[in-house]
Amino acid sequence: MFKKEVYINRRNKLKDKLKGGLVLLLGNKEASFNYPDNTYHFRQDSSFLYFFGLDLPNLAGIIDLDSGKEYLFGNDFSIDDIIWMGPQPQIKELAAEIGVENTEPFDQLGNYLKNAKNQGRNIHVLPFYRGDTVIQFSNLLEIHQAETEDYISSELIKTIVDLRSIKDQYEVEELIKAAAIGYKMHVTSMKMAKPGIIEQEIAGVLEGIAISYGAALSFPIILSQNGETLHNHYHGNILEEGRLLLTDTGAETNLHYASDNTRTFPVGGKFSQKQKDIYSIVLNGINHGTSLIKPGVTYQSIHLEVALVLAKGLTELGLMKGKPEDAVREGAHAMFMPHGLGHMMGLDVHDMENLGENYVGYDDEVKRSTQFGLKGLRLGRRLQPGFVLTNEPGIYFIPDLVKKWKAEKINSSFINYDKVLNEYSGFGGIRLEDDLLVTEKGHQLIGKRIPITVEEVEETMKS
Repeated sequence: MFKKEVYINRRNKLKDKLKGGLVLLLGNKEASFNYPDNTYHFRQDSSFLYFFGLDLPNLAGIIDLDSGKEYLFGNDFSIDDIIWMGPQPQIKELAAEIGVENTEPFDQLGNYLKNAKNQGRNIHVLPFYRGDTVIQFSNLLEIHQAETEDYISSELIKTIVDLRSIKDQYEVEELIKAAAIGYKMHVTSMKMAKPGIIEQEIAGVLEGIAISYGAALSFPIILSQNGETLHNHYHGNILEEGRLLLTDTGAETNLHYASDNTRTFPVGGKFSQKQKDIYSIVLNGINHGTSLIKPGVTYQSIHLEVALVLAKGLTELGLMKGKPEDAVREGAHAMFMPHGLGHMMGLDVHDMENLGENYVGYDDEVKRSTQFGLKGLRLGRRLQPGFVLTNEPGIYFIPDLVKKWKAEKINSSFINYDKVLNEYSGFGGIRLEDDLLVTEKGHQLIGKRIPITVEEVEETMKS
């Protein structure tokens, strides 16, 4: 955990910004995957971690906005627990570590909430993303599960997004630690990418690196020589000489701060000229996007600027035609990059998206587009110092999408479908991704940059 003053300060900021009623932050419980005592690796709720810092199951925190009091609800460990787990701190000791004075047994939480409800007080809760939490909350208040939605507080969501969006120095230090782990993972992937290796061998080693240095992976590994499938979690292919291997992976530190990077490189260590041509366009795109990151600029505008770089490069190769500016305005480039440029990152690899993507990435000023491709942009709003985000352009040759657009004559004035189908069938996909902090004057790369130029990648694979 961070020092207790960090958590005290965070809870005080929440109380300053939100008035009336009480805030309930339910920690997560253990989850079984094939029988009750065999559980998944425990992952605490990120908002509970942010304000209460305790990485243990079966806890809840209450912040009373009227009295200013804070409570930690949980049970002391029994002797049976201690036999299996060793000596454990009492709830009062845990509370003292995070600066909370009031503790109660967990079975008193329902009475506390029902009393508040009977008094007509607002009970602010966040959106539920686990079924067991819905059941738990409905049982605590003795309401039907369908009624739990009535307690989700947009005021609380907006306040927490406002607070968690700005990373403090302690969080940035953790993110740099995560980046260092991610660096080792990606360099290892490059060095292992030899013909005849099964993808799962590399994926297994990368997950092992993440676990050995921190808590876990920050998300399931995407590693495939079929990189045109954006989230390809199948790892059963045998690597073939000259195919492109896309690796999108990251680590969580022990405090659960994430990294998220992508690199694409040729199996065997040498790019073909055709691969270099497409790779250079994506590299120009990520570098241009990075150069534009600074406070006051909307990320939606940066996405479109990067899309223009991609469209210009694809036009020079004859894969697109017409004026690139017009093509981007009509969304023609999105056949090659059907996703957004990036997302917020922090305690969650897609930070706070359990609270709602539009709350995190958009606001009253910048609205989400409905256009194909652009609507996939998770972060569009104006950047502020302290934001941490990903920059991840890509170019993909997705056969089913190309055939669909050609058959329906979608953007046919901007795309050379015959060249795409005849010359780039089976090419795969290229994505490059860096993590960045928005600073007062511009931006800062989180950690050391993973090899990214053609020369750096080839040299790393050879070494």
